[in-house]
Amino acid sequence: MNVLLALIPLSILMLILGGVAFFWAVDHDQFDDMETPSLLPLLDDPDTPLHPAGKP
Repeated sequence: MNVLLALIPLSILMLILGGVAFFWAVDHDQFDDMETPSLLPLLDDPDTPLHPAGKP
């Protein structure tokens, strides 16, 4: 039973740290473009832009 006194606060701390990391990632626009990273390995030339010139 004494191990619960250590594991419960540790799990709450890990939950808080995970929440902080998630909201940091959302705040810093980490989830804006979900398609482009999966398409990058398919490009023949990595320097070729995915979008035509002049279009975002």
